[in-house]
Amino acid sequence: MKIDDIMTKRVVTVAFDDTLKAVKKIFDSAKFHHLLVVDEGKLYGVVSDRDLLRALSPFIDSVVEAPRDVATLNKHVHQIMTRKPITLTPDDTVADAIRLFLDHPISCVPIVNATFEPVGIVSWRDILRTYPDGGTAPATQRS
Repeated sequence: MKIDDIMTKRVVTVAFDDTLKAVKKIFDSAKFHHLLVVDEGKLYGVVSDRDLLRALSPFIDSVVEAPRDVATLNKHVHQIMTRKPITLTPDDTVADAIRLFLDHPISCVPIVNATFEPVGIVSWRDILRTYPDGGTAPATQRS
């Protein structure tokens, strides 16, 4: 099965200089966990909701919030993004994506065209959805 068959084709992108405040607002209002970082249409990085949580002060929106905590919202995407993300093309297979998830500590794979423009994204959840029985089919015999 091709990646094109399972990828999410509607991707949300941010720019290098977008603030973490803008990224937080997107994640707070959406049900996805990754943003693609683009410049002039080309993919340069990925920001996950976990990257955001690591970068922000844990005291944001709490009763002990201080100005230095709020200042963490002024950081920029380029300061926390994962650079040079591992990618696939729409013609690659689901098996290729599974190999990447098993071989690398990643939670999504951006899908790019020949000119490195993002055309989709695949998460491990998308992979699991490809198995209608929830992955409970018998595994092959191992010796």
